[in-house]
Amino acid sequence: MRMRPGMRLGSVAALLHRLSGIALAIFVPLHFLALATVLTGADALDSFLSVTRDPLVKLSEAGLITALAVHMALGSRVLAIEFLGVREHTGAAVSACIGIGLVFGLSFLLNAG
Repeated sequence: MRMRPGMRLGSVAALLHRLSGIALAIFVPLHFLALATVLTGADALDSFLSVTRDPLVKLSEAGLITALAVHMALGSRVLAIEFLGVREHTGAAVSACIGIGLVFGLSFLLNAG
């Protein structure tokens, strides 16, 4: 991974963790709005769910699942640094976190058909 001369891999991990957290923070209210359509009746929910069959929506859902997995993996990395004192192999840890996120996102895409 090529980076700016002054940028460290830990900084990239922190940036990815924050960006995935922002994506999740945007999603949660939208998810609650979707759940609220159940209160207005089954027809409203069915019309909302018909939108989710669009391929672009499925792709954005895969991005969201990837963001969730990356956020969880990078958060686990932060907890390991804070509580276990694990500071070695930062490059491998960040790469593993990103890999975990991509595996979850791609597996969602394979099952989304």
